[in-house]
Amino acid sequence: QVQLVESGGGLVQAGGSLRLSCAASGRTFSHNAMGWFRQAPGKEREFVTAISWSGSNTYYADSVKGRFTISRDNAKNTVYLQMNSLKPEDTAVYYCAASRRYSDYRPNYEFDYWGQGTQVTVSS
Repeated sequence: QVQLVESGGGLVQAGGSLRLSCAASGRTFSHNAMGWFRQAPGKEREFVTAISWSGSNTYYADSVKGRFTISRDNAKNTVYLQMNSLKPEDTAVYYCAASRRYSDYRPNYEFDYWGQGTQVTVSS
């Protein structure tokens, strides 16, 4: 059974930082693309960032570019999201996702596996 478990969420003041982790179990994702999405109250889930299997390719939503950094440790089957200069509009539940088939991010392709989410709240 594949599981993606996020951790590291919490409450932080505007301008602060948080580091999210997503640990995968049940299969290795060392050859698969992974990513982060978020969903704020009353809004649709949106893409935040994604990373190719090797980490050589990364992709970011314009709203987080320059502030967020995605990385991965394939030996630990884990992907990370470093979030700096946080803003109140970053408040959301953050979800980790993994592809079953693709080694790189494909914008029109839905990720296959999802975590349960971790809450990030940024106070002003």
